[in-house]
Amino acid sequence: MKTWQLQDAKAKFSRVVNLACDGEPQMVTRNGKPAVYIVSAEDYKKNKPSLKEVLMNSPHKDIDLKIERSKDTLREIEF
Repeated sequence: MKTWQLQDAKAKFSRVVNLACDGEPQMVTRNGKPAVYIVSAEDYKKNKPSLKEVLMNSPHKDIDLKIERSKDTLREIEF
């Protein structure tokens, strides 16, 4: 995988995109730290996790999200 500094990636954006479209992911750094990866749309769609996968792999998956709301009181709505 090729790594580009942000200013170089901006100057050679067409080349960065062409390489990504050819199946070579490109990493762009900002201030020496990885900022973004540029990948082809095809690779993105292949590797994009489903919502179910994201939720199942969440570190917070054991939290009980069932919230019971009191049916005794109604809320007021102003018109």
